[in-house]
Amino acid sequence: MPYTEPTSLAIVACPGGEAFANEVITHLKHMYKHRFTLKNDVVSKRYELTKEELVQRINLQNDLQTSDLCIRGATDKYRPPVFKVNARFTYFANGEVKTELLDTVRGKDVFIFQDVENHEVLKLNEGKNDVVMTVNDHVMSLLVTIDAVRMAGAGNITLVVPAYPYSRQHKRKGREGLTASLLGHIYEMQGVSRIITLDLHSREIPNAFSRCNLDNLHASYQIIRELSKIVDLTGKTEDMVIVSPDTGAIDRNKFYASGLKLPLAMIYKERDYSIVTQDAHSTNIKSVKLLGDVKGKVAFLADDMLGTGGTLLKAMQFLKEQGATKVICAISLPFFTGDAIKNFDEAYEKGLFYRIIGTNAVYHEELLNREWYISTDVSGLFANVITRIHYNQSLSELLDNRNIIEKVVKQNTPQDVKPSEEDQGKSE
Repeated sequence: MPYTEPTSLAIVACPGGEAFANEVITHLKHMYKHRFTLKNDVVSKRYELTKEELVQRINLQNDLQTSDLCIRGATDKYRPPVFKVNARFTYFANGEVKTELLDTVRGKDVFIFQDVENHEVLKLNEGKNDVVMTVNDHVMSLLVTIDAVRMAGAGNITLVVPAYPYSRQHKRKGREGLTASLLGHIYEMQGVSRIITLDLHSREIPNAFSRCNLDNLHASYQIIRELSKIVDLTGKTEDMVIVSPDTGAIDRNKFYASGLKLPLAMIYKERDYSIVTQDAHSTNIKSVKLLGDVKGKVAFLADDMLGTGGTLLKAMQFLKEQGATKVICAISLPFFTGDAIKNFDEAYEKGLFYRIIGTNAVYHEELLNREWYISTDVSGLFANVITRIHYNQSLSELLDNRNIIEKVVKQNTPQDVKPSEEDQGKSE
């Protein structure tokens, strides 16, 4: 397993996914250097070489392997791999996009990053234009980039899309299409061999693929790590109950209840599906009932995504009315579309909730300035998964992180937990 240049692992970041890709690359460089240092310590002793001599020999071997006549970099210092592929993205006035790779990817294992829910101002056309891209813009940019990578001769193509686009269009009702499945078929036709995503909205989506593998990661450890900093998980100072906000989120919250050894409650909502909600102030919920008890307890809810947030706001108000002392919510994919941030600002001022824990898988700069919002870092998890895929290693312990969650639960002071280097790769 080479930890220095050259490497066949390449990362292409679409405009929307560049922020998250850069964070993952930072973790990759740290991981590679750390592992190289550990191996250098062992090998240098085994062959009775100084660490400096071993580094120089490795650099010599790498320089001999490269096809370039012009050799760059120091001869006696560690040289980390260059993961990022430079690319030029052009956004035309009519909305069309073009991707041009500035570095070779021929024969490489390419990971393409895209955050389809990034609605921040992006610098395109070499920084000349400020553009706010829609989900459809991001999807098209992703497809164009896949085609460019494929045409450039990439050996393998993996998509890194934490927020799988159109994941809520996974069931057919009447005369409508299965857009989540449609995109999956397009990815396969373009030669994509694997997709890495986060807390996929539906278990049905992977069934749409026949040739492409889909790895669905979970942010549960990262969320519990942040939760342990604001709540006593031991139950010594305050009681906590896990609350599923609806029937669709019951499995996710059951996992938290089981892992944290806490009771599970559920909010049951009777809906009128003839009503289509357009914003956080409108809803199709007719009545709400609580199956369980939250009086005098901290209520913790977990869900995969937050759009306008209307349903969650009503659930928070309902739990406070039922006597919950604090309401904390965890969201893997914090979209916060429309006026969601403003609405949650108002709800926080009213005391309807205490904190919302989100992830950096969706870039949302405005959220980071909110007192009520906590962003947990999942880029280290993605970095670890990418290296394991690249080197054909097992993902089992990363996809099922119950073991490292138990390390948090068993601590008397959970906020003081210091995971091992391997756990950090899973968690950070």
